[in-house]
Amino acid sequence: MIINLNLHGRLVIVLGGGNEALKRINSLLKEDCQILIISNVINNQIKILVKNKKIEFKKQKIQSPSELSIYKPYMIITTTNDKKLNQKIINYAKSKKIIAYSADNAELSDFANLAIINLENAIQIAIFTGGKSPAMSKKLKIEAEKIFKKIITKEDIDHIKIQNIAREHAKNMILTQKERKMYLSSIMNDKEIKQLIKDDQLKRAEKRAITILRNWK
Repeated sequence: MIINLNLHGRLVIVLGGGNEALKRINSLLKEDCQILIISNVINNQIKILVKNKKIEFKKQKIQSPSELSIYKPYMIITTTNDKKLNQKIINYAKSKKIIAYSADNAELSDFANLAIINLENAIQIAIFTGGKSPAMSKKLKIEAEKIFKKIITKEDIDHIKIQNIAREHAKNMILTQKERKMYLSSIMNDKEIKQLIKDDQLKRAEKRAITILRNWK
C-alpha cells in the first residue's frame, strides 16, 4: 500500500551526515517539516543547508537510542555506518511508537523510499518495485517522467493550483463536504476559468473562483 504521510510541522530526526542522509534530507525538504540532523560529521552539501537554515544540526555522536528521547520526534531516519546502532534505533523507535526508517534495513523499516516524479510540486507520481529493485525504480522514474511531462500539461497544473486556492477558501464558507465537492467540480468545469487558465491569467481565474464561491448557495 502506497501512502503519503502528513509531516507538516512535525519533527523528523536524521542520524548520519553523509550522502545517504543527504538523499533523505532532500526528500524531506518538500514536506514542510522540522528536520534535525544529528551526527558528529556532516558533508559539505548538508553544511550548506544548515547555513541557509533549511535544517537544524546537532553535533553529537549517538551512543544509545535513549539519547533521542529529549527531542520527541515524529519520525527517525538512521543512515549511519553502524549497523548495530541502526538496529537499536529501529527497535527503540518501535517501542516508542515512532515511525522509523533505516537505510540498511528496509525490511524492518516502517516505510519505503519511492522513486518520485514531482511535477512543479503539484503532482507526484510514485514508482515502486516493492523493494525488489531500487535501481529499476530509478530507471523507470527517468523514463516515465519524460512521458508524463508530455501527458500532463501546464494547464492541468494550473487547474490544480486554482482548485487548491478555491478549496482553502471553501473550507470556511461551505459547511458540508458534499457541497464543497460540488463547488470544486463547478470550478473545474467553468468555461470562463478554463479560458483564463488557457490564456495564462491565473489571478483572474482565482478571482472568478472566489466570486463563484461568494455567490454559492
